[in-house]
Formats: sequence, C-alpha cells, structure tokens
Amino acid sequence: MGSRRFSHFTTGLLVIFVALALVVTASASTTNVIFTFAGGADGEYADTDLVVDSAGAIYGTTVRGGLHGGGTVFQLAPSATGWHHTVLYNFTGGADGGEPYKGVTLDSQGNLYGTTVTGGGGVCEGGCGVAFKLTRSGSNWFHSVIHTFSGRNDGSGPGSGLTIDRLGNLYGMTPTGGAFGVGVIYRLRPHPDGTWGLRVLHPFTGGADGGGGSAGRLLLHGGYLFGVATTGGAHGKGVAFRLSHTPDGKWHYLTLYPFKGQPDAGFPYGGLTFDKSGNLYGTTYYDGANNLGCVYELSPNSNGTWIEKVLYSFKGGQDGSRSIANVVFDAAGNLYGTTSEGGAGFGTIF
Repeated sequence: MGSRRFSHFTTGLLVIFVALALVVTASASTTNVIFTFAGGADGEYADTDLVVDSAGAIYGTTVRGGLHGGGTVFQLAPSATGWHHTVLYNFTGGADGGEPYKGVTLDSQGNLYGTTVTGGGGVCEGGCGVAFKLTRSGSNWFHSVIHTFSGRNDGSGPGSGLTIDRLGNLYGMTPTGGAFGVGVIYRLRPHPDGTWGLRVLHPFTGGADGGGGSAGRLLLHGGYLFGVATTGGAHGKGVAFRLSHTPDGKWHYLTLYPFKGQPDAGFPYGGLTFDKSGNLYGTTYYDGANNLGCVYELSPNSNGTWIEKVLYSFKGGQDGSRSIANVVFDAAGNLYGTTSEGGAGFGTIF
C-alpha cells in the first residue's frame, strides 16, 4: 500500500505554484513558483490539494520526507519578503500515520484534518492508515489520531482528502478494505467527549456500484454527497455516484453513471466539480479517444439518468496525459486542471 499504490501515476510533484491565467492566448500564461521542496526535512512528493485560510496561508501535505521520512503537513505563509514554509507535523509512519496524500481540510476554528495511507495499525503490512487532526493553539499545532483503520469493515489506505459539513462531520473514502475488500465510504462524527465515531455509509462491492473509492474528495452539494469510484460498474470502468441521507438516519447509495471506457471516459481518479447549471465535471486516468485520459461532463436528464460527454481527450504530447486531479472553474466558466504525464515529460497545467 502507500506510495507503491500510486507510483505508476506520477514521479512526484516538487514545487508549489500559482498559475496565472491571462486573458490572452494559453501560450502567454505564466507559472509563479512560490516554493520548491528540497527533499529531506522540508518534505518531498507533494501530491496534495491545497487549502487557504482567511489570512492567505496555504496548507498541504507531502507524502514523503520530513524528519522521519513519513511525510509532513506544511504551511506556506505570505510575508513582505515572499512565502515562509513551516512544517507543522512530521509523520513517523508508526501509530501517528504515514504517507499523507491529497492535503488537509480546514474547519471554522482553523484546525486541520487529513488521512494517511499507511501507519496506524490493523491487518495491513505497514499499517492501514489513520485519520488525523491538527489542533491549532496560538502558534502551536497538536497532532491527534481520530481513527485508526483496521483494514476490515472500516476500510484501509484512505488516500482521499476529507470533506467537512456544517456540523463538523467528516466524510471520506478508502480504495481497499471493507466488507467486500474494494473500499468504503465513511463518516467520522465528533463526540462531546472529544472522541470520534466511524460509520460506514456504503461498502463498495465491486459490482454495479463500483469499487475502489477515488483519491478525489467527496463533493457535498445540496445535501448530497457526490463522488466517483475508480473501478467496477456495469462496464468495469468506474462509476459516478450520489449518497443521500434520509430523516430516519439511513444513507442511500445511487449509481449516477457507469463509465463505458474508450472512446468515452474510464477510470475516474480525481473528484467531481459542479457548474451553476447542475452539471458535473471530472477527469480520468485512462480511456477517452486515445486511452490517455480525458475531461468529461455529466449532465442530468429529467428522467433521473445522466448523460456523459467527453470534452477533451488527451493526446499525450504537449497537452499532457493521464490526469489524476480535480478540475476547477474560473469566473468566466473556463476549466483548469493538471495532468500527471506528457508536456515536457512531467505533466501539464491546462
């Protein structure tokens, strides 16, 4: 598990950057590098989503490096002289977890939450991973494990980021473990005594409902949770799904769309993004017209079904290939994202 599971996707992301999209041609866009990881104590392999607090500080994770080699949580704070990098926590790879992918989630009190794919305990070699909290107290940060995954019904190797609701509940996915061995969707609820309780909202079966929860965050929208599973479904190419919560406390899982594969989309790895009209957007690692991944749109029909449209199939040249990221919109409705390969050989921003 751990970085071995993801090593075929990318050789590593070693810079934090800001892409400035100018209202001219794409060739005129610039990239401003605000920090370069040197490896070692400051961390390396920053396969992370980024979150920004109200003061403009940026938070993320590195999968490796740090004082113990088990990865870090970092902060980049703006100053008059540039950006100041601080390691907030160094993972040991033991009971505290190791190899944090996909960044952290910020709550309204400024605390951070995330997951690691290894460490902790359970039946997995190297540990089944943990969910953790970094509590802020002034300028200090305190790490605590809020759940240790066992590799059994609660899942293992949680590589996705966490989604927080207005009550402070956290939602995430695992790619493995669970009742059927192909991952789960879970909720972590805080208790008044400071402990947390995990509830499995859906165990993937690997059949029509999909298997292998993606590394993309679950999307909370209109009281529903939306996400993708990377495999399974009617065509074995993954699914998009929705979870709804009823007043009686039950959760209902619905497959919105089974991906069909080449020339359509297949193997969705990043999370989903909504537009103002209620359409969903995402990327895939495989398939599309050239089997190098694509950007897709899912649009709802009045009868409750969804229609897929491939917006762009990567060609593997300067345009990149094999996206593992979410896409985001700008104010004008343009989509932006990244690829893990292609371009000059190490991926692109598009």
